[in-house]
Amino acid sequence: MKKALWFFVFLVLNFGALGIGTLLMNNGPQDSWYAALNKAPWTPPGWFFGVAWTTIMICFSIYMAYLIQIKSNVNIWMLFFVQFILNTSWNYVFFNQHLVLVGLMVIVLLTVLVGYFLLKFKNVMKQKTWFIVPYFIWLIVASSLNAYVYLNN
Repeated sequence: MKKALWFFVFLVLNFGALGIGTLLMNNGPQDSWYAALNKAPWTPPGWFFGVAWTTIMICFSIYMAYLIQIKSNVNIWMLFFVQFILNTSWNYVFFNQHLVLVGLMVIVLLTVLVGYFLLKFKNVMKQKTWFIVPYFIWLIVASSLNAYVYLNN
């Protein structure tokens, strides 16, 4: 029962982050500023972002539910909340403020942090490490999209 409770807690937190991020990005991808950008040829269609983030946050919630039971300490929570802040702030920095370079720095930091989760806890998480892999891969792709916008606009 504890796993289910922790999964629910992290599901609420992670989808809360997505909700906050959506609020902070103003009109986001529908904004004329974003529409006018020269975007990477590998930019997925708009609907894909919702599918990707939903899948990622479900997997990340499972990952965190297991991790918090295996290694519950202040450092895990601190890392999680830094991830939360970086995740939500990117939307504001990139879409709302149009600070593409700062957005790139934020998303690279987020990628490094998620990579840290992946590597630091792989021995204790074992096969459950796979639940964080979609997040890490997506952040690499998203970083490349952000970098392309920075270099080509």
